[in-house]
Amino acid sequence: MSNQKGNAKMTNYRWVMCAMLFLATTVNYMDRQVLSLTWKDFIAPEFHWTDADYGTITAAFSLIYAVCMLFAGKFVDWMGTKKGYLWAIGVWSFGACIHAACGWATMHIEGYESVAAMAAVENGSAAALAIASVSVWLFLGARAILALGEAGNFPAAIKTTAEYFPKKDRAFATSIFNAGASVGALVAPATIPLLAQYFKDQGVGGGWEMAFIIIGGIGFLWMGAWVFMYDKPERSRFVNKAELAYMQQDDAEEQKAEDAPKEKSVSIWECFKFRQTWSFIVGKFFTDGVWWFYLFWAPAYFSDQFGYKSSSGTGMALIVVLYAIVTIISIGGGYLPKIFVEKKGMNPYNGRMLAMLIFAFFPLLALFAQPLGIGLNSAWWPAIIIGLAGAGHQAWSANLFSTIGDMFPKSMVATITGIGGMAGGIGSFLINKGAGWLFTYSEGLGEAFSVFGFDGKQGGYMVVFCICAVAYLIAWSIMKVLVPRYKKIEL
Repeated sequence: MSNQKGNAKMTNYRWVMCAMLFLATTVNYMDRQVLSLTWKDFIAPEFHWTDADYGTITAAFSLIYAVCMLFAGKFVDWMGTKKGYLWAIGVWSFGACIHAACGWATMHIEGYESVAAMAAVENGSAAALAIASVSVWLFLGARAILALGEAGNFPAAIKTTAEYFPKKDRAFATSIFNAGASVGALVAPATIPLLAQYFKDQGVGGGWEMAFIIIGGIGFLWMGAWVFMYDKPERSRFVNKAELAYMQQDDAEEQKAEDAPKEKSVSIWECFKFRQTWSFIVGKFFTDGVWWFYLFWAPAYFSDQFGYKSSSGTGMALIVVLYAIVTIISIGGGYLPKIFVEKKGMNPYNGRMLAMLIFAFFPLLALFAQPLGIGLNSAWWPAIIIGLAGAGHQAWSANLFSTIGDMFPKSMVATITGIGGMAGGIGSFLINKGAGWLFTYSEGLGEAFSVFGFDGKQGGYMVVFCICAVAYLIAWSIMKVLVPRYKKIEL
């Protein structure tokens, strides 16, 4: 039973839990970013990778992540928030660390005595293609483990938010912990290339290996804190009665005792009969790939189009500025529906949909990334524009996640999150695989490939930016058709 004191003044432990979710999400996105920040300048020269090779790896990660998300949510609902989150971050931290062994394994499989010997192989030769093929498969294995663990992050985080926050605060809380995605992406370029370069200068492999190990190891520290700090609100020794009442104000009519009857269990496949589920699927499918494209390809974009390597001062500054914009603006995205609900008297769903419509216009700025960047020969304009578009995505995403808690019982929250995550992963697979193929193809054609006056790979990037720009308005329109007004699922 709860060990609460009957203080009149409400505790604020829910925000401590929000901070824990923020840290987990930060670690999550730092682990994802290690590859994107090291492949172009550190890994590709060793293994003779092309854009298509990298696109295959990122696309496979997205696809595996998508499949795992389908079951991760159900796993978290079955295992419980505490154990489910521990399993998730433990697996993905191990997966992050094991990337470091891919170079060693490739070297021995292909029979080379050193990394330098592999790098010295002539590009385009049969030996180079063999090295690339083996290394890609090994990295795919490591990314699969990473994807398996990371699939549990958002289902567990959204379930925790539904447990610790009333509906009116969930979007704001989600926007705060979801800001960890942009903070992770912000901290990563300021640390990972430097770590890789430092260890490379020290003669520790290619340098990138230690970046994976150090960043991946942070997750194990978080696990120790989670074991101590998390418990269900009604059992938490850190939550008093006043705060518990505030957390559970939306379901005061329900029994809150430990022995309360369990809600009806719903299988994964039964979830698909609800229009609300399909609305969430659409929102994730059309938009997640946009965010992942920016996350995975921004460092390569600045290197390809403007010559700024991720390890250079300007290269790091560009990524830092990009994600600083994302971080600052996106937090406000979760607060906006709170204003609509409390000041305008809207129900939470309508408030969130209005906020999402507003933020759906932000990505349209991506249409100007290439014209301003290439036209003015400045990487700073694309960095600012992608930052604003990314902020729109994070604000959109915070509200999208919160619609689950608005319309579904708590017992289904993680499962629905997982289903939506699967859809987002499929969308991400398509855009990352397509982008990698398109960039290699357009670069090969050169001037024969022209889009809006941009030739070769520049035209390839313009195509992807156009897709990213309109995805959110398309998604919002379909969501509104599927669920035109608020309707809670009753089991």
